[in-house]
Amino acid sequence: MFRSLLAADPQLPVDGWTVGLIIAGVIVAIIVVIFLIVAFSFLNLWLQCFLTRASVGLIDMVRMKFCKVDYAMVVRQKIAMVKAGVKISTQEMEAHYLSRGNVPKVAAAVIAAHKAGMDLPWRVAAAIDLAGRDVLDAVKTSVNPKVIDCPDPGKGRPTLDGMCKNGIQLKARARVTVRTKLDRLVGGATEETIIARVGEGIVKAIGSAEHHNEVLANPNLISQAVLHSSLDSQTAFEIVSIDVAEIDVGENIGAILQANQAKADLQVAQAQAEKRRALAVALEQEMRALVEENKAKVVLAEAEVPLAISFAFREGRLGVMDYYNLRNVQSDTEMRKSIAGVSGAGANERGDRTGA
Repeated sequence: MFRSLLAADPQLPVDGWTVGLIIAGVIVAIIVVIFLIVAFSFLNLWLQCFLTRASVGLIDMVRMKFCKVDYAMVVRQKIAMVKAGVKISTQEMEAHYLSRGNVPKVAAAVIAAHKAGMDLPWRVAAAIDLAGRDVLDAVKTSVNPKVIDCPDPGKGRPTLDGMCKNGIQLKARARVTVRTKLDRLVGGATEETIIARVGEGIVKAIGSAEHHNEVLANPNLISQAVLHSSLDSQTAFEIVSIDVAEIDVGENIGAILQANQAKADLQVAQAQAEKRRALAVALEQEMRALVEENKAKVVLAEAEVPLAISFAFREGRLGVMDYYNLRNVQSDTEMRKSIAGVSGAGANERGDRTGA
Protein backbone atom coordinates (compact mmCIF):
# COMPACT_ATOMS: atom_id res chain seq x y z
CA MET A 1 0.00 0.00 0.00
CA PHE A 2 2.80 2.43 0.87
CA ARG A 3 4.59 1.63 -2.36
CA SER A 4 1.41 2.43 -4.34
CA LEU A 5 1.13 5.76 -2.54
CA LEU A 6 4.77 6.60 -3.24
CA ALA A 7 4.44 5.45 -6.78
CA ALA A 8 1.75 8.07 -7.33
CA ASP A 9 4.41 10.76 -6.87
CA PRO A 10 7.33 9.95 -9.14
CA GLN A 11 9.52 12.60 -7.54
CA LEU A 12 9.70 10.73 -4.20
CA PRO A 13 12.29 8.02 -4.08
CA VAL A 14 10.91 4.71 -3.00
CA ASP A 15 13.27 2.82 -0.68
CA GLY A 16 13.16 0.87 2.63
CA TRP A 17 14.10 3.82 4.89
CA THR A 18 11.24 5.91 3.61
CA VAL A 19 8.72 3.14 4.23
CA GLY A 20 10.10 2.60 7.73
CA LEU A 21 9.81 6.28 8.59
CA ILE A 22 6.25 6.43 7.37
CA ILE A 23 5.29 3.37 9.46
CA ALA A 24 7.00 4.83 12.53
CA GLY A 25 5.18 8.12 11.99
CA VAL A 26 1.85 6.35 11.80
CA ILE A 27 2.59 4.42 15.02
CA VAL A 28 3.66 7.59 16.83
CA ALA A 29 0.52 9.34 15.63
CA ILE A 30 -1.63 6.52 16.97
CA ILE A 31 0.19 6.63 20.32
CA VAL A 32 -0.26 10.39 20.51
CA VAL A 33 -3.95 10.09 19.76
CA ILE A 34 -4.39 7.43 22.45
CA PHE A 35 -2.43 9.54 24.93
CA LEU A 36 -4.53 12.59 24.12
CA ILE A 37 -7.74 10.58 24.57
CA VAL A 38 -6.54 9.24 27.94
CA ALA A 39 -5.24 12.65 28.96
CA PHE A 40 -8.49 14.38 28.11
CA SER A 41 -10.49 11.71 30.00
CA PHE A 42 -8.44 12.38 33.17
CA LEU A 43 -7.64 16.02 32.50
CA ASN A 44 -10.80 17.43 34.08
CA LEU A 45 -10.30 15.50 37.33
CA TRP A 46 -6.56 16.20 37.37
CA LEU A 47 -7.24 19.91 36.90
CA GLN A 48 -9.68 19.86 39.84
CA CYS A 49 -7.10 18.08 41.99
CA PHE A 50 -4.44 20.58 40.98
CA LEU A 51 -6.63 23.58 41.78
CA THR A 52 -7.83 22.12 45.13
CA ARG A 53 -4.38 20.69 46.07
CA ALA A 54 -5.82 17.23 46.49
CA SER A 55 -2.51 15.64 45.41
CA VAL A 56 -3.89 13.05 42.99
CA GLY A 57 -1.80 12.69 39.85
CA LEU A 58 -2.54 11.27 36.43
CA ILE A 59 -0.49 8.19 37.22
CA ASP A 60 -2.59 7.54 40.33
CA MET A 61 -5.79 7.85 38.28
CA VAL A 62 -4.49 5.48 35.61
CA ARG A 63 -3.40 3.02 38.30
CA MET A 64 -6.88 3.15 39.91
CA LYS A 65 -8.41 2.63 36.49
CA PHE A 66 -6.41 -0.56 35.96
CA CYS A 67 -7.21 -1.71 39.52
CA LYS A 68 -10.96 -1.48 38.76
CA VAL A 69 -11.41 1.36 41.23
CA ASP A 70 -14.01 4.06 40.64
CA TYR A 71 -11.33 6.70 40.39
CA ALA A 72 -13.77 9.55 39.64
CA MET A 73 -15.66 8.89 42.87
CA VAL A 74 -12.46 8.50 44.90
CA VAL A 75 -11.06 11.75 43.49
CA ARG A 76 -14.26 13.67 44.24
CA GLN A 77 -14.34 12.34 47.81
CA LYS A 78 -10.65 13.20 48.24
CA ILE A 79 -11.30 16.74 47.06
CA ALA A 80 -14.24 17.08 49.47
CA MET A 81 -12.16 15.86 52.42
CA VAL A 82 -9.21 18.10 51.57
CA LYS A 83 -11.46 21.15 51.30
CA ALA A 84 -13.05 20.16 54.66
CA GLY A 85 -9.60 20.12 56.27
CA VAL A 86 -9.31 16.35 56.73
CA LYS A 87 -5.99 14.73 55.90
CA ILE A 88 -6.37 11.38 54.18
CA SER A 89 -4.26 9.45 51.69
CA THR A 90 -5.59 8.21 48.40
CA GLN A 91 -4.31 4.70 49.13
CA GLU A 92 -6.51 4.43 52.24
CA MET A 93 -9.58 5.35 50.23
CA GLU A 94 -8.62 2.85 47.51
CA ALA A 95 -8.12 0.13 50.10
CA HIS A 96 -11.56 0.77 51.61
CA TYR A 97 -13.17 0.69 48.17
CA LEU A 98 -11.46 -2.59 47.31
CA SER A 99 -12.65 -3.97 50.68
CA ARG A 100 -16.25 -3.46 49.49
CA GLY A 101 -16.70 -0.46 51.77
CA ASN A 102 -18.93 2.55 51.21
CA VAL A 103 -16.38 5.30 50.56
CA PRO A 104 -18.86 8.21 50.10
CA LYS A 105 -20.66 7.41 53.37
CA VAL A 106 -17.42 7.04 55.32
CA ALA A 107 -16.08 10.27 53.84
CA ALA A 108 -19.29 12.12 54.71
CA ALA A 109 -19.16 10.74 58.27
CA VAL A 110 -15.52 11.78 58.78
CA ILE A 111 -16.24 15.27 57.43
CA ALA A 112 -19.32 15.64 59.63
CA ALA A 113 -17.41 14.48 62.71
CA HIS A 114 -14.53 16.85 61.93
CA LYS A 115 -16.88 19.79 61.54
CA ALA A 116 -18.60 18.87 64.83
CA GLY A 117 -15.28 18.80 66.65
CA MET A 118 -15.28 15.03 67.22
CA ASP A 119 -12.27 12.80 66.74
CA LEU A 120 -13.14 10.20 64.12
CA PRO A 121 -10.12 8.93 62.17
CA TRP A 122 -10.61 7.37 58.76
CA ARG A 123 -9.38 4.04 60.10
CA VAL A 124 -12.08 3.92 62.80
CA ALA A 125 -14.81 5.08 60.42
CA ALA A 126 -13.78 2.46 57.85
CA ALA A 127 -13.84 -0.27 60.51
CA ILE A 128 -17.33 0.78 61.60
CA ASP A 129 -18.53 0.70 58.00
CA LEU A 130 -17.01 -2.73 57.31
CA ALA A 131 -18.62 -4.03 60.53
CA GLY A 132 -22.04 -3.36 59.00
CA ARG A 133 -22.92 -0.27 61.04
CA ASP A 134 -24.21 2.94 59.48
CA VAL A 135 -21.31 5.22 60.38
CA LEU A 136 -22.98 8.34 59.00
CA ASP A 137 -26.10 7.72 61.08
CA ALA A 138 -23.88 7.12 64.12
CA VAL A 139 -22.22 10.51 63.64
CA LYS A 140 -25.60 12.18 63.21
CA THR A 141 -26.80 10.52 66.43
CA SER A 142 -23.68 11.76 68.21
CA VAL A 143 -24.40 15.32 67.10
CA ASN A 144 -28.18 15.13 67.38
CA PRO A 145 -29.27 12.65 70.14
CA LYS A 146 -31.79 10.00 69.18
CA VAL A 147 -35.04 9.19 71.03
CA ILE A 148 -35.92 5.51 71.54
CA ASP A 149 -39.35 4.29 72.65
CA CYS A 150 -39.31 1.83 75.52
CA PRO A 151 -40.79 -0.69 75.01
CA ASP A 152 -40.46 -0.88 71.25
CA PRO A 153 -44.00 -0.64 69.75
CA GLY A 154 -42.96 -2.93 66.93
CA LYS A 155 -42.24 -5.83 69.31
CA GLY A 156 -45.92 -6.26 70.25
CA ARG A 157 -45.64 -5.18 73.89
CA PRO A 158 -47.25 -1.76 74.44
CA THR A 159 -46.30 -1.07 78.09
CA LEU A 160 -43.87 -1.98 80.86
CA ASP A 161 -45.85 -3.68 83.62
CA GLY A 162 -44.69 -3.63 87.24
CA MET A 163 -46.31 -4.18 90.63
CA CYS A 164 -45.82 -1.95 93.66
CA LYS A 165 -45.45 -3.38 97.14
CA ASN A 166 -49.12 -2.66 97.88
CA GLY A 167 -50.12 -5.03 95.06
CA ILE A 168 -51.26 -2.43 92.48
CA GLN A 169 -50.07 -2.92 88.92
CA LEU A 170 -48.66 0.08 87.01
CA LYS A 171 -48.27 0.24 83.23
CA ALA A 172 -45.63 2.66 81.98
CA ARG A 173 -44.08 3.83 78.72
CA ALA A 174 -40.76 5.66 78.58
CA ARG A 175 -38.67 7.54 76.04
CA VAL A 176 -34.90 7.16 76.19
CA THR A 177 -32.63 9.81 74.67
CA VAL A 178 -29.28 8.37 73.61
CA ARG A 179 -26.11 9.67 72.01
CA THR A 180 -23.77 7.45 69.99
CA LYS A 181 -20.30 6.85 71.43
CA LEU A 182 -18.09 6.43 68.39
CA ASP A 183 -15.26 4.83 70.35
CA ARG A 184 -17.62 2.05 71.53
CA LEU A 185 -19.54 1.59 68.29
CA VAL A 186 -17.46 -1.41 67.20
CA GLY A 187 -18.23 -4.25 69.61
CA GLY A 188 -20.83 -2.31 71.59
CA ALA A 189 -24.38 -3.50 72.16
CA THR A 190 -27.19 -2.09 70.04
CA GLU A 191 -30.49 -0.32 70.76
CA GLU A 192 -32.21 -3.60 71.72
CA THR A 193 -29.89 -3.87 74.73
CA ILE A 194 -30.69 -0.31 75.82
CA ILE A 195 -34.45 -0.98 75.54
CA ALA A 196 -34.18 -4.25 77.48
CA ARG A 197 -32.07 -2.73 80.27
CA VAL A 198 -34.21 0.37 80.65
CA GLY A 199 -37.39 -1.73 80.68
CA GLU A 200 -35.99 -4.00 83.37
CA GLY A 201 -34.86 -0.99 85.41
CA ILE A 202 -38.28 0.66 85.25
CA VAL A 203 -40.03 -2.55 86.32
CA LYS A 204 -37.64 -2.90 89.28
CA ALA A 205 -38.14 0.75 90.24
CA ILE A 206 -41.92 0.28 90.22
CA GLY A 207 -41.56 -2.87 92.31
CA SER A 208 -39.49 -1.04 94.94
CA ALA A 209 -42.21 1.62 95.49
CA GLU A 210 -44.22 1.20 98.68
CA HIS A 211 -47.44 2.65 97.25
CA HIS A 212 -48.56 3.28 93.70
CA ASN A 213 -49.60 6.83 94.55
CA GLU A 214 -45.95 7.70 95.14
CA VAL A 215 -45.13 6.78 91.55
CA LEU A 216 -48.20 8.51 90.11
CA ALA A 217 -47.40 11.70 92.03
CA ASN A 218 -43.79 11.88 90.81
CA PRO A 219 -42.99 9.64 87.81
CA ASN A 220 -39.52 11.20 87.53
CA LEU A 221 -38.46 9.22 90.60
CA ILE A 222 -38.45 6.13 88.40
CA SER A 223 -36.48 7.75 85.58
CA GLN A 224 -33.90 9.16 88.00
CA ALA A 225 -33.45 5.79 89.70
CA VAL A 226 -32.97 4.06 86.35
CA LEU A 227 -30.71 6.78 84.89
CA HIS A 228 -28.08 6.33 87.60
CA SER A 229 -27.84 2.56 87.14
CA SER A 230 -25.13 2.58 84.40
CA LEU A 231 -27.41 0.86 81.93
CA ASP A 232 -25.31 2.05 78.97
CA SER A 233 -22.17 0.13 79.93
CA GLN A 234 -20.71 -2.02 77.14
CA THR A 235 -23.12 -0.45 74.65
CA ALA A 236 -22.57 1.83 71.68
CA PHE A 237 -24.68 4.58 73.24
CA GLU A 238 -24.66 7.04 76.11
CA ILE A 239 -28.00 7.54 77.85
CA VAL A 240 -28.73 11.26 78.05
CA SER A 241 -32.14 11.11 79.74
CA ILE A 242 -35.02 8.76 80.53
CA ASP A 243 -38.49 10.31 80.54
CA VAL A 244 -41.65 8.49 81.61
CA ALA A 245 -44.10 9.40 78.87
CA GLU A 246 -47.16 7.67 80.33
CA ILE A 247 -48.10 5.69 83.42
CA ASP A 248 -51.48 4.08 84.13
CA VAL A 249 -52.95 2.04 86.97
CA GLY A 250 -53.63 -1.59 86.09
CA GLU A 251 -55.19 -4.40 88.07
CA ASN A 252 -54.95 -5.11 91.78
CA ILE A 253 -52.52 -7.97 91.38
CA GLY A 254 -52.16 -8.39 95.15
CA ALA A 255 -55.87 -8.98 95.63
CA ILE A 256 -55.97 -11.38 92.69
CA LEU A 257 -53.05 -13.33 94.12
CA GLN A 258 -54.68 -13.46 97.56
CA ALA A 259 -57.97 -14.68 96.05
CA ASN A 260 -56.14 -17.34 94.08
CA GLN A 261 -54.25 -18.35 97.22
CA ALA A 262 -57.51 -18.58 99.17
CA LYS A 263 -58.97 -20.82 96.47
CA ALA A 264 -55.90 -22.99 96.57
CA ASP A 265 -56.05 -23.19 100.39
CA LEU A 266 -59.75 -24.14 100.19
CA GLN A 267 -59.01 -26.92 97.77
CA VAL A 268 -56.22 -28.18 100.03
CA ALA A 269 -58.54 -28.08 103.08
CA GLN A 270 -61.25 -29.94 101.16
CA ALA A 271 -58.76 -32.55 100.09
CA GLN A 272 -57.54 -33.00 103.66
CA ALA A 273 -61.15 -33.22 104.97
CA GLU A 274 -61.97 -35.82 102.34
CA LYS A 275 -58.89 -37.74 103.40
CA ARG A 276 -59.95 -37.65 107.06
CA ARG A 277 -63.49 -38.74 106.11
CA ALA A 278 -62.14 -41.65 104.12
CA LEU A 279 -59.95 -42.64 107.08
CA ALA A 280 -62.97 -42.44 109.43
CA VAL A 281 -65.05 -44.62 107.10
CA ALA A 282 -62.25 -47.12 106.90
CA LEU A 283 -61.86 -47.14 110.68
CA GLU A 284 -65.63 -47.69 111.07
CA GLN A 285 -65.50 -50.66 108.77
CA GLU A 286 -62.57 -52.03 110.74
CA MET A 287 -64.53 -51.64 114.01
CA ARG A 288 -67.54 -53.41 112.51
CA ALA A 289 -65.35 -56.24 111.36
CA LEU A 290 -63.84 -56.43 114.85
CA VAL A 291 -67.34 -56.61 116.45
CA GLU A 292 -68.33 -59.43 114.12
CA GLU A 293 -65.10 -61.19 114.99
CA ASN A 294 -65.85 -60.89 118.72
CA LYS A 295 -69.39 -62.15 118.18
CA ALA A 296 -67.97 -65.13 116.40
CA LYS A 297 -65.68 -65.75 119.35
CA VAL A 298 -68.72 -65.60 121.72
CA VAL A 299 -70.59 -68.11 119.58
CA LEU A 300 -67.57 -70.39 119.65
CA ALA A 301 -67.36 -70.00 123.44
CA GLU A 302 -71.08 -70.81 123.86
CA ALA A 303 -70.68 -73.88 121.66
CA GLU A 304 -68.16 -75.27 124.15
CA VAL A 305 -70.71 -75.21 127.05
CA PRO A 306 -72.56 -78.44 126.04
CA LEU A 307 -69.22 -80.13 125.52
CA ALA A 308 -68.16 -79.11 129.01
CA ILE A 309 -71.45 -80.44 130.51
CA SER A 310 -71.08 -83.79 128.76
CA PHE A 311 -67.48 -83.99 129.91
CA ALA A 312 -68.67 -83.27 133.48
CA PHE A 313 -71.24 -86.12 133.21
CA ARG A 314 -68.58 -88.56 132.07
CA GLU A 315 -66.19 -87.52 134.83
CA GLY A 316 -68.91 -87.74 137.48
CA ARG A 317 -68.61 -84.11 138.46
CA LEU A 318 -72.22 -83.31 137.49
CA GLY A 319 -75.29 -85.27 138.55
CA VAL A 320 -78.70 -85.64 136.94
CA MET A 321 -80.37 -83.33 139.42
CA ASP A 322 -77.69 -80.73 138.86
CA TYR A 323 -78.35 -80.94 135.15
CA TYR A 324 -82.12 -80.52 135.60
CA ASN A 325 -81.61 -77.58 137.95
CA LEU A 326 -79.39 -75.98 135.31
CA ARG A 327 -82.05 -76.51 132.65
CA ASN A 328 -84.71 -74.98 134.96
CA VAL A 329 -82.55 -71.91 135.46
CA GLN A 330 -82.07 -71.58 131.71
CA SER A 331 -85.83 -71.96 131.13
CA ASP A 332 -86.63 -69.30 133.77
CA THR A 333 -84.10 -66.97 132.19
CA GLU A 334 -85.57 -67.40 128.71
CA MET A 335 -89.12 -66.88 130.10
CA ARG A 336 -88.12 -63.66 131.85
CA LYS A 337 -86.48 -62.41 128.62
CA SER A 338 -89.60 -63.19 126.62
CA ILE A 339 -91.87 -61.52 129.19
CA ALA A 340 -89.61 -58.50 129.28
CA GLY A 341 -89.69 -58.28 125.48
CA VAL A 342 -93.49 -58.53 125.31
CA SER A 343 -94.00 -56.01 128.09
CA GLY A 344 -91.56 -53.60 126.46
CA ALA A 345 -93.37 -53.85 123.12
CA GLY A 346 -96.76 -53.32 124.84
CA ALA A 347 -95.45 -50.28 126.69
CA ASN A 348 -94.24 -48.82 123.43
CA GLU A 349 -97.62 -49.39 121.82
CA ARG A 350 -99.42 -47.71 124.74
CA GLY A 351 -97.03 -44.79 124.53
CA ASP A 352 -97.69 -44.40 120.80
CA ARG A 353 -101.46 -44.45 121.37
CA THR A 354 -101.24 -41.87 124.16
CA GLY A 355 -99.17 -39.59 121.93
CA ALA A 356 -101.66 -39.94 119.13
